[in-house]
Amino acid sequence: MAHFVQITDGIVTDGMVINNAVVGDEFPAAEPIRQEFIRNHKYDGTWLQTSYNNNFRKQYAGIGFTYDSEADQFVQPQPYLSWSLDSNNDWQAPTPKPDGDYFWNEQQMNWILHQE
Repeated sequence: MAHFVQITDGIVTDGMVINNAVVGDEFPAAEPIRQEFIRNHKYDGTWLQTSYNNNFRKQYAGIGFTYDSEADQFVQPQPYLSWSLDSNNDWQAPTPKPDGDYFWNEQQMNWILHQE
């Protein structure tokens, strides 16, 4: 199956799945064929293929992800206001996560050990 997302102003706004038997299964060669298939079925806008297995464009894109056209990558939404995007398009906390089962506490601006 080929997974496609619609990009509106750089943001993923919709998604669809197309059967490979209909339009082929090789990325990137089949992407233009699949985009034409989408246009022929009256879906407007920009549609890009995303990889469910994270094989291309960095990661599987969901609604609300951003598309970085220069890097040709999908970027997850910012998880917390204090986090910043690094040069690999990964969100980083203000302090590195310690080893173990920790979660980020935005109010306290630190990592908290998960208590069972």
